Amino acid sequence: MPNENRKRGKKHKKTQEPSQPSCDTNQAPQNTEYHNRPSWIVPAQELEEPHPEAPFGYVDPDIKAYFRTVDDQIRTWQQERPYEEDQAADLDPNEAKRMFLVAALSEMSEKEKQLATDPDCSVVLERMAHSMDDFVRRVFLDSLSGSYEALVKHRFASHVCQTLFTVAADTVSRETKGIYPSVADSKDKGELRTLTRLILDICEELTPAFTSLVMDPFASHVLRALLLLLSPTSSAASHKAQSNMRSKKSSAWKARQGTMKSVFADNKSYNHVDSTRAVPNEFHEAAIRFVRVLKSELSDNEVRALAANKVASPLLQVILEVEADHGESSLSDSLMDHVLVGIITICHRNPDEQLEASDYLVTLLRDPTSSHLLETMVSRCPDLAFTMLWATYFRGKLARLATHPVANFVVAKAAERLNPTQLKGALEELASSWNKVVGSARTGVLRAMIDRACTLRAHEKDICQAVCNAFELFQPKDRSHLVSCILVLKPLREYIATGSTKYIEDAQQSSKKGKADDSKEPKVQGALILQSLLRLNEPHCMMVTDSIKSLPTEDLILLSQNPISSRVIDVLFDSETVPFKVKRALVMSLIGHYHTLVDDRIGSRVGDRCWAFADPYLREKIARSLIVHEQFLAASYFGKFFARNINLYLLQRRPDEWRELQSQSKSSTGKTTSPPALPSAPSAIVQRPDSDDTEISRPSKTSKKRRSRPEDEIDAVFNASLGAKVKRTAVSVTGGSDKLAVQKSDQDLQDVLGAIRAAPSDDGGRGKRQRKS
Repeated sequence: MPNENRKRGKKHKKTQEPSQPSCDTNQAPQNTEYHNRPSWIVPAQELEEPHPEAPFGYVDPDIKAYFRTVDDQIRTWQQERPYEEDQAADLDPNEAKRMFLVAALSEMSEKEKQLATDPDCSVVLERMAHSMDDFVRRVFLDSLSGSYEALVKHRFASHVCQTLFTVAADTVSRETKGIYPSVADSKDKGELRTLTRLILDICEELTPAFTSLVMDPFASHVLRALLLLLSPTSSAASHKAQSNMRSKKSSAWKARQGTMKSVFADNKSYNHVDSTRAVPNEFHEAAIRFVRVLKSELSDNEVRALAANKVASPLLQVILEVEADHGESSLSDSLMDHVLVGIITICHRNPDEQLEASDYLVTLLRDPTSSHLLETMVSRCPDLAFTMLWATYFRGKLARLATHPVANFVVAKAAERLNPTQLKGALEELASSWNKVVGSARTGVLRAMIDRACTLRAHEKDICQAVCNAFELFQPKDRSHLVSCILVLKPLREYIATGSTKYIEDAQQSSKKGKADDSKEPKVQGALILQSLLRLNEPHCMMVTDSIKSLPTEDLILLSQNPISSRVIDVLFDSETVPFKVKRALVMSLIGHYHTLVDDRIGSRVGDRCWAFADPYLREKIARSLIVHEQFLAASYFGKFFARNINLYLLQRRPDEWRELQSQSKSSTGKTTSPPALPSAPSAIVQRPDSDDTEISRPSKTSKKRRSRPEDEIDAVFNASLGAKVKRTAVSVTGGSDKLAVQKSDQDLQDVLGAIRAAPSDDGGRGKRQRKS
């Protein structure tokens, strides 16, 4: 044996010899400890504590890779266009998708908790939840039973639970109506609970820990979705519309994941909240049970502390709305009474008692986080409590609060509940502060008071005078600049000094160059004020319409082509208080300029609104004014759609049929259903005609040599009149009967055309033998 092998063996023996006794010494105490016990007793092994990021274990890498492909495929289906019926009639377009999802769900079996807590696979579960049917949702929710307290506090599983509660709303609504999916009988499995029963069991599981979950940064979002599922109201739906169900960081992260919707052809959007859907009575009881648990386990100061917490404050808003929906907020010792520092209790005891302002509520007014909660309380508290709240914390302080960067939103929300007397006092108090409100660009209070005056139909003259004073329009002749000043939120003096007629034009030119000037750009706040003014009664809304009427045509077109200011024109047509003659005068003032108006992305939409409002006589005037601009509209990227809508070609060729068509489209449904327009230059545009709408005037068999010959004078005349040998007919709303009538009217012309086509041409070319018939 070589020497190196012997040396290696000796070293190996030396390492083994000292290690052997160490093992014996370590195991000796254990052997002696269990020496006197029976042999069938095995000592319990010490289990490792689960990792907080994976409390149910880690996902196998192969399974994670598989679900990564599932995510890619589902994302592709969710982002593609709706299914087009271009396949065989007996082929279900959703069959392949269903088979794919069934395979993914089978792979998911008994791994739901691990997948939900995985950072990559949790997104896949959220995406799949939108495509699950009612039975699969019940199975999935049932597989997570008993672990919801841990799941809702997990960073990734909480979003899975939130998505499941969101999409479960439709299933619960169907179960409430008695619609259940068919379930195959199986002897191996037990009875599967309905989704309604599963939600109630989840509520019972979370009730003991509800107070601690309110402060949890991950569980609070899940509880909001759960309360919205239990008590769907219009107020709760408004929170959904304001993206209050997710934090800003979570919403931004989810937006990067792409659209999440059902992959099937008959998918429905789950992003909206239907406040009218039916829910069982047990859901209302479960929702109010959460409110009572929070009220019984927290003291007054602890409830008030939740208002200033960034995590708990949004959830507390939903809880207060649930309490108000069930009529318990008007009771003494309610949660709203705790947050309002006992105002409701004082109202029950002595409504005439004078209150001292609480430092706590004064702080809520100016705090960026808790001011949202105060908005909810102002809008949902009882009437007596609101009267006392307004007199104590708002009246006499409106001048400062209306210009505060945070408190002005609370004042605007409170203005929505003012009675005529309170509104009158608020207008008098703010009479000298409106210029500061406009200067600070915090116009929410002004717009809220205009809307309240419109709702009450009271003090409309005073609110119009307040608007004129805010923009320094003291003289009646200055009111012609009302629209221009309000759009840019500038008083008349500053507006004229900067340049009155070039505001919108300069703003559009600078925005196209990438150097937008904020001082010249129309503001959203100004457009909203004008829209609110247009909803006032007729003598008062005329202030805005007269200003629009006084604008030059060029400025009116620029106003209509701006994405912000064009909304004012939309409300002018929609408002019921604006006289009909004013709307008609606006449409007629643009005659002769419609080709310029519709040559824009926004202006073409305003042109469509004008066309939809116009009667058949006015439509004909608009259409005839555009005949000279037919080529301009055909060359315009946006104008060609407007030209196709008005159908100039049919008007020039068959005016009586065009008028009948417009009368029918105007009177049938009240909506404009114009026929597809024909090309303005039919001789220059050659399209392949359809067999249903056109008639082909050439013979069915034409030799290649004859087609290559130059056409004679008769052919040129008919091609110029019919458009490349194709006669197109208008698509009428009455169906195929009108189409047949149009075709019959030109039957004589078609006979002449067929005879000319059949005759031999005398073009001097090579002779051709004619076949005997």
